[in-house]
Amino acid sequence: MLHFNRCQHLKQITQKCFSSTHVKTDKHAQLFLSRTFALAELRKSWHSIYSLVGDKNIILMGPPGAGKTTVGRIIGQKLGCCVIDVDDDILEKTWNMSVSEKLQDVGNEQFLEEEGKAVLNFSASGSVISLTGSNPMHDASMLHLKKNGIIVYLDVPPIDIVSRLKLMKVDRIVGQNSGTSMKDLLKFRRQYYKKWYDTRVLCEDGASPEEVADKVLNAVKRYQDVDSETFISTRHIWPKDCEQKVPTKFFSEAVIEGLAPDGGLFVPEKEFPKLNCGEWKSLVGATYIERAQILLEKCIHPADIPASRLGEMIETAYGENFACSKIAPVRHLSGNQFILELFHGPTGSFKDLSLQLMPHLFAHCIPPSCNYMILVATSGDTGSAVLNGFSRLSKNDKQRIAVATFFPEDGVSDFQKAQIIGSQNENGWAVGVKSDFDFCQTSIKRIFQDSDFTGFLTVEYGTVLSSANSINWGRLLPQVVYHASAYLDLVSQGFISFGSPVDVCIPTGNFGNILAAVYAKTMGIPIRKFICASNQNHVLTDFIKTGHYDLRERKLAQTFSPAIDILKSSNLERHLHLMANKDGQLMTRLFNQLEEQHHFQIEKILVEKVQQDFVADWCSEEECLAAIHSTYNTSGYILDPHTAVAKVVADRMQDKTCPVIVSSTAHYSKFAPAIMQALKIKEISQTSSSQVYLLSSYNALPPPHEALLERTKQQEKMECQVCAADMNVLKSHVEKLVQNHFI
Repeated sequence: MLHFNRCQHLKQITQKCFSSTHVKTDKHAQLFLSRTFALAELRKSWHSIYSLVGDKNIILMGPPGAGKTTVGRIIGQKLGCCVIDVDDDILEKTWNMSVSEKLQDVGNEQFLEEEGKAVLNFSASGSVISLTGSNPMHDASMLHLKKNGIIVYLDVPPIDIVSRLKLMKVDRIVGQNSGTSMKDLLKFRRQYYKKWYDTRVLCEDGASPEEVADKVLNAVKRYQDVDSETFISTRHIWPKDCEQKVPTKFFSEAVIEGLAPDGGLFVPEKEFPKLNCGEWKSLVGATYIERAQILLEKCIHPADIPASRLGEMIETAYGENFACSKIAPVRHLSGNQFILELFHGPTGSFKDLSLQLMPHLFAHCIPPSCNYMILVATSGDTGSAVLNGFSRLSKNDKQRIAVATFFPEDGVSDFQKAQIIGSQNENGWAVGVKSDFDFCQTSIKRIFQDSDFTGFLTVEYGTVLSSANSINWGRLLPQVVYHASAYLDLVSQGFISFGSPVDVCIPTGNFGNILAAVYAKTMGIPIRKFICASNQNHVLTDFIKTGHYDLRERKLAQTFSPAIDILKSSNLERHLHLMANKDGQLMTRLFNQLEEQHHFQIEKILVEKVQQDFVADWCSEEECLAAIHSTYNTSGYILDPHTAVAKVVADRMQDKTCPVIVSSTAHYSKFAPAIMQALKIKEISQTSSSQVYLLSSYNALPPPHEALLERTKQQEKMECQVCAADMNVLKSHVEKLVQNHFI
C-alpha cells in the first residue's frame, strides 16, 4: 500500500480532542436523567464517533476546474505539510500513463473502477489531498478517505466551471458521453459531491486561490471547533467574573428544549454568520433548495447535524410537498411592490416553509431513548402546518414524537378550524380552547416552566415536552431563507442589482416572520426598512412608535386576519435582546413586568435604536376589505386578509424610492367568507368547502391551491376535543395524550 508520512504541522489545526469517558446508562435508567445531562451524554457519544482525533487529512473535493490542485498547494505551503494530487501522485504513478490516456484506453466505467482501486491502495495522514473530479463517484474509495480526513467541497457555480474548462481546453471529462453537455454532466455529479462533504466552501466568481485557501482553513477550523457555536437565553445575566463559565446550549439542545429554563428564548451567543457580496451573487442563479442548504449550513454546526444529512432533510422538506417548484416565488404586483408568495406548501400558509423542515431537525437532534410531546399554540395557520409536518416523519420517529395543537375554539376562521381538525393523524391531535390565542400561548409557556409536571411526565412516562411554535429556534431559523431568497429572486429577474436596498412589509403578530427578515439582513441582505403591519390588535405598532408595550385595558379583537390577532408577541423579546446588546437582566425585568403589570416602557435610546430600521402602522377591517377589492379589480390578484393588511400599511408607509416586498402569508382560500365579502360575491354558501370551490372557479391569481381543495373533501367529517380555559385542564389533556400514544 502506498503511504504518505504524516506531517506534524497539520496538527496546528487538527489537534483538538475530546474525552472518551462516558457515563453508561441503559435505556430505562437514562429516562431518569435530567434533560440537560442526557443531552450532554448524547453529544459526547456523537463526538466519540465523529470528533477529529489525531492527524486528519484535508481532502479537497469538487468538479474539474474548481482549483483543487492550486488551492491544495497553497494550503500545503501555509501549513508546511505534504500535498498529494491524486491525478499526478497516485493515478499516473500507478498506471505509468496519463489520466487522459487511461480514460481513452479503458472507457468511463472501467476508468472509475480502476481509479477507485488505486485510491484504496494508498493511505496518508497529516496531508492535503486534492481529489480528481470523479473520485466521489466511487463509494468504497471515498469511505476509505473519509475515515481519516475532512472532506472540503469547493463549490463553484457550474457556469464558472464551464468557462474555466474552456480556457483549459478540456473538452471531455469522465462520464461524458457523446450528446451529454458539460453543464448536464456537472449537474449530475453534484449529487456525489453533496453525498460526501463534511464542510463546504463557496468559491464565488473572482475569488483568488489564496482567498479560497484561507476559506478552506477557516472551514476546517469551524468544523473542528464543535463548542464554538452556542446559544444563550434572552434572559441570561452575564457574570461579572469573566472567568465564570456561561451556561450555554448547543443548537440541538436549543431545538429540543424549545424554551429556555429561565423563561427566555434561545438566541445565538455570537453574531449570525455573514456572506460576502460575491458569495451572495453566486446564489442568484441557485434554486430555493440550494440556497437553503448553503444558508442553513452556515447557521447549524455539523456536530449538531452533518451537512450531508441536513441536505437530505432540506430536499425532503421542499421537494414534492410544495405546489410551486420555486417554493417561495416573488411576483410583481404593481409599481414598486412585489408579493412574496409563502403559501404554496401543503397547508397553504407561510408556516409550511419552516414546519416541513423543523420536524426533521427535531427528530435528528433528540436522543433515541426518550419520547417527546410537542405542545403548540396556534392563532390559525400553525396548527395544521405543525400536524402536517410531523405526520411526514418516518414511522419510527412518529412512534416517539407526538404533537398536541391548542387553538382558540372561536378565534380562527371556519376553514382554518376545519383544516386543523382535519389534519389530525396517528401522532398529532387538535384541542380547542374556550379562550384566545394569548391564553393558549401563555399556558404552554407556563406548562414548560412547571418543573413538577414536566418531571412527572419524564419519570412516569419517559416523555419530555417541547415546542414547535416560533419560540423554538429550529422553527424560526428556516424562515430566514425565504427572505434572503426573495431578494435574490429580484436580482435574478433583473428588477434590481445586488446591493440595491429593498423594504419588506410583513403582517405581524408574534414577531417571528419579521424577525427572520432582520436575521437575513444580519447575514448580508440589504434590507433598508422593516415595515410592521398590524390589524386592529395593533399593540406592536404602538410599541414601535412609542416604546410603550401596554396591554392594560386592551382587549383582543377578532378580525378578518386571525393569524395576527395576538397581543403578547413572543419573538419581540429576541429582537429587543439584540437591540439592547444582549442585556438579559433588562429582558428579565421588562417581560416579568409585562406578565405582572401588563405593560413596560423601554428607554428613549432603545426606542430610537428600534426605529432606525422599523416603521409600523395598522389597518382597519374596512381598509382590509377595500384593499382586497381594489387589488383584484386592478390586477386580477386576490390578496388574503393578512396580505391585504400588509399592502394597506405598505401603501401608507413606503416612500417608493426602492422596491418593497410584501409577505403574503396565506392563500386566500383559507379565508373565503372575508374574500367573498370584499369582492361583493352574494352567493355565500353555508359550507367552507363550497366557498372555496366557488372562489376557485374565478380566473384569478394566484391559482387555486390544490392541496386546500383536496382537504375540503375530507375535513368536515372529523372532530376534536374542546376544553375550558384552565391550565389544569390543559395539563390533564396533555397527560392523557401522552398516556394514549406512548404507553
